[in-house]
Amino acid sequence: MTLIPHDSTKSAVEQTAVVVEGDARFTVITPHCIRLEYAPRYGFVDAPTLFAVDRAARYEGGAVTRRDGMLMIDTGRLQVSYTPDGQAFHPGNLNATISYGNRSVTWEPGQKNKHNLGGPLSTLDGMSGAAPLPDGLLARDGWFLLDDSGRHILVDDWIAQRPGGLPVERGLAHEQDIDWYLFGYGTDYRAALKSLAAVAGRAAMPRRHVLGSWYCRWHPYTSEDFRRIVEEYREHDFPLDILVMDMDWHTLDARAGMGHCRTLGWTGYSWNRDLLPDAETLLRELKADGIRVTLNDHPADGIRDHEACYREFMRRIGLQPRPGQNPPYDPGNRRYLEAVFATAHTPLEAQGVDFWWIDWQQDYAFPYVTGVPGLRHLPWLNERYYRFSERDDARRGQIFSRWGGWGDHRHPIHFSGDAVATWDMLAFQVPFTLASGNTGCFFWAHDVGGFGGERNPECYTRWVQFCALSAALRLHSSGDHLDRRPWLWGQPYVDAMRAAFRLRTRLFPYIYSAVRQCYDEMLPLLRPMYLDAPEEPEAYAHETQYLFGDNLLVAPIVTPGQGSDHRASRIVWLPPGVWYNLLSGERLEGGRTVTIRATIDEIPVYARAGIPLPMQPDTPRMSATPWSTLIVRCYPGERGETLLYEDDGQSRGYLDGACAWTQLRYECRGNRIRLQIGPAEGTFAGQLDRRAYRIELPCTQPVREAKLNGRCVAVAYDAAQRMNVVETPPYTIREPIEIVVTTGKNGETYRKRS
Repeated sequence: MTLIPHDSTKSAVEQTAVVVEGDARFTVITPHCIRLEYAPRYGFVDAPTLFAVDRAARYEGGAVTRRDGMLMIDTGRLQVSYTPDGQAFHPGNLNATISYGNRSVTWEPGQKNKHNLGGPLSTLDGMSGAAPLPDGLLARDGWFLLDDSGRHILVDDWIAQRPGGLPVERGLAHEQDIDWYLFGYGTDYRAALKSLAAVAGRAAMPRRHVLGSWYCRWHPYTSEDFRRIVEEYREHDFPLDILVMDMDWHTLDARAGMGHCRTLGWTGYSWNRDLLPDAETLLRELKADGIRVTLNDHPADGIRDHEACYREFMRRIGLQPRPGQNPPYDPGNRRYLEAVFATAHTPLEAQGVDFWWIDWQQDYAFPYVTGVPGLRHLPWLNERYYRFSERDDARRGQIFSRWGGWGDHRHPIHFSGDAVATWDMLAFQVPFTLASGNTGCFFWAHDVGGFGGERNPECYTRWVQFCALSAALRLHSSGDHLDRRPWLWGQPYVDAMRAAFRLRTRLFPYIYSAVRQCYDEMLPLLRPMYLDAPEEPEAYAHETQYLFGDNLLVAPIVTPGQGSDHRASRIVWLPPGVWYNLLSGERLEGGRTVTIRATIDEIPVYARAGIPLPMQPDTPRMSATPWSTLIVRCYPGERGETLLYEDDGQSRGYLDGACAWTQLRYECRGNRIRLQIGPAEGTFAGQLDRRAYRIELPCTQPVREAKLNGRCVAVAYDAAQRMNVVETPPYTIREPIEIVVTTGKNGETYRKRS
C-alpha cells in the first residue's frame, strides 16, 4: 500500500478499496456503496451471504486519508469519517456525507430513513387492499442503510451459521458484530440499483416463456380438461404459453403429515392417476404444441411413505424404508434436500415439467429451517430450487415463488400470493409492483383478477389490462364461480380482454428487449416515474402509472367506470416530450398532467414520439414464435433509436454473449421519414437467418413515395389509423434495411385530442 503525501499536517492519501482500522473494516464496493463492519467478537466475514454474493466487488477510485486520529474515505460521492474509540459504531464516531450535484445530505448511525419509497412484501395472501410497505433501497433521503448483521453465510455452497449470532429478527442484535451496507446516492436512483447489483448480483433474466400468457386455477382438472382448455384458447383466439397444474396434479392420499388446511395431502410428488391417467403423454403433447408446464409444490411434509419415489429417497438418505417411517422435512440438510430433488423432481422434469411453483405457506407452523437457527424457509428454498433448476450448466434458472427478501431478486419470477379480488387490491397492486423494483424485484406474476372474492367482470378486465403490460399475464383463481378463462365472462369484457392479450403479444419483442435491460442496467421492467425524473415532484405524486421499459408509459384504470361502456377517468402525468396514445393515435404534449377517459376496451398506454417500437404479429404462442416477421412501429417525431434484443430464450448463453442486437433508427425531416434497421450483431443457437419486416408509420398522411434500400416499393394506407405500411420480403438479418418515406405534408400530422 503506497502512501502519498497530502499536506503539511502529515496526513496521507491511500488508494485502496479495503481499510482496516482496529476492529472496524470498510470496503468500498462502488462510489455509492460502502460496507461497514465492526467485529470485535468474531472477526470480519469474507464468506458470502444470501444477500451479499459478490465479495470481490471493489471500487479502487476512492481516496483514504488519516488525520488527527480520524479515518476518512471519499469516493467522490460518498464521504465516510470514522474516529475509533473502542466502541461499536455510533453517532460520535461515525458519520457520512452524500454529495450530489451542488447538494449534500448527511448520515449517522441510528438515523431514520424518513422518506423511503418502499419495497416488496413477501406476499399479498388474503389481502383485499393497501398495506404498509417495508423499506426498499430507494429513498428521498438520498441514502439507505442495509443491515446484514448476523445473517447466515454460505460455506462450500451451503448455508451455515455466521460465527457469533443469529439474525437481527431474533432480537439478538446487541450480541452481534456489525455488518452494514451504506448506500449513498442522492437522487441518482439508477446508481443505487447498480450498486445493489455490485454486491448482491444482477437481476437474472427469466426464461422467455414465463413472460407470456399463463392459465392457472386451483381445480381438479383431468387430462381431458387440460386438452380442452388449450383448444378453447385457440378457438377463442387467446394466446397461451404456460399451463399451471395446481394442487390436484398429485395424489392426496397421505396418511401422515402436518394437516395444513385440514388435509394431509398438501405435499405430493406422485401423479394423481384418477385425474391424469396419461400425464406423461399429456406433457409431450403440450410441449409439442409450444406450451410449458409448471407444477405446484407445497414441500413442507417432504417425502412420505405413500410416494412412488419413497424407497429410492430413503436409500439416498441412508434410512430403511418401511411403512410409517416418514422423516420430517429437513431442507437445511444437504443430503436430504439433494435426495428430494433427485428422486421427486428430476424424474418429473424428465417427463416434461419445465419448472416448479414453490408454494410455501407453512411459516405459521415452523418458520425456521431445522438445524439452522434463524433461517427462514422461503429465502433458502428459493436459493436452492433456483440453483437446482440451472444444474445442467446450460438452462437459465427458473422458479416461481413468493418474495424471499434481500437478494431474492436473483431468483425470478415471483408470486405475489392469493390476493382477494377487489378494486382496492387492484389499485394497490400497481404501486406495490413499482415499489418492488426498488429492491431489484422486477418480475411478478400476479393472480390476475384475484385468487378469491367477488365476481366482478369489469374489475377483472382492468386487472388483465394492467398485467398485460407487466412482467407476466397469469390468470389464476380458486372456486367454480371464479374460473378466469376470459371467454366465460361475457361481453364487452371478452373482447376487451382479447385486445389486451393481443397487445401484449404484439409488444413481446419490445418487452423481451426491456427484460435484457433489467439485467444489463439493473433497471426495473415497470419503472416508477421518479426513477427517470427524480427531481420532478409530479414523478412522486402518481403512484399508479409507470414507464414500461424506456419508451412506453402505462396508466392502468384501477377504479370502476360509469355507463354501459364503463368509461373511467384518471389523471396522468406525462413527462416532457411528445407522447402518442398507442391505441388511438392521440397526440399529447408532455410536461404536464392530463385527465384521460377510457372505456372498458381502452388501455391508457402512450409511446414516445420518434422511437421505433419492435413488435411481432399476432400468434397463439407469444413467447415461443420466432420473429420471422418483425413489425417496427414509429409515431411521428424528430429522431430516435432503440435496440431489439434476441437470444434463445432458455439458456444461460446470454451471459457469455450468445445473443444478438439490432439497432432501429428513426429520423423525420420535414415530410421525409427515414427508418434504418440493423444489421443484426451477434449469434445464438436457433437464430433466424432471414426475416421480413412490416414498417408501420401511424398518424401520417398518405405517402407520395416509399423506397426500400433505394428501390420504390408499394405502400398500403390504413385510413382508420392514419397509418402508412410498408411490407418487405425476407432479408438476411446481416443486411441493413433502409426505408425512406416521403409524405404529402409534414410527417407529424395527427394532433386531435379526444
